[in-house]
Amino acid sequence: MRLSRSRRTLPGFSLTLGITLGYLGVIVLLPLAALLWRAAGLSAAEFVAAVASPRALATYQVTLTSALQAVAFNGVAGLLFAWVLARYDFPGRRLLDAVMDIPFALPTAVAGVALSAALSATGWFGPFLSAMGWTVVNAQAGIAVAMAFTSLPFVVRTVQPVLEDLDADAEEAAGLLGAGRWQVFRHVIAPVVAPAVLAGMTLAFARCLGEFGAIIFIAGNRPMKTEITSLLIYIRLEEYNYPAATAIAVVILLSALVVMLLANAIQAWQHRYLDKEGV
Repeated sequence: MRLSRSRRTLPGFSLTLGITLGYLGVIVLLPLAALLWRAAGLSAAEFVAAVASPRALATYQVTLTSALQAVAFNGVAGLLFAWVLARYDFPGRRLLDAVMDIPFALPTAVAGVALSAALSATGWFGPFLSAMGWTVVNAQAGIAVAMAFTSLPFVVRTVQPVLEDLDADAEEAAGLLGAGRWQVFRHVIAPVVAPAVLAGMTLAFARCLGEFGAIIFIAGNRPMKTEITSLLIYIRLEEYNYPAATAIAVVILLSALVVMLLANAIQAWQHRYLDKEGV
């Protein structure tokens, strides 16, 4: 009997793995290693002085607060957009689906200018916001809006495929057994979609931490008030204060890694729960 060999599109596990690891090392790991190596050259006192100055602490607060607000909004809005795109067929659906990718293709500086023009006091929506007592441009709210705009596609594009692949038989069975719409969503759909929502929110949060171009045009960039950490890193580089810029960059890098590890742990727990429940 002849033994059939499985045909693979890419030749050789060793070759493809070596190319992948080499590319990863040059493009991702090498710059990160250089950053950590530069930071390791600082003394403990120098590192603490750079990352724990009042101005740096203020940027952490502004950045994290705005990122959490943006991610909380995108978690809900992204799920709704993904639900509409995956579950309904209507005129203009393909156009709406294409619009979701605009923040990916649009330069972030252009996004910042567009948001400033639309939300300023003389813009399209600025007078209505001012009448309600809301200030967006040159305020912390503008930072959250810019972060939400640039990171929304991460949630939509992560959740949409899961909803499209979700089998409708379980929903129909729950409905036949007398479950209401909220019960079907809570007990059938939510456990399956939750890991994807969490993954999308994690990617969105990481994007928010590093966002720069869309924010500087709408935030006002006032030290201690509307200055983000990425801007402070840029300012330290402009001042040729490379040690301080490196130290602050390491803080952002470690924060992103902690968030990713925490999210992966939650997703692993969620998958174990789904396997246990047989979902």
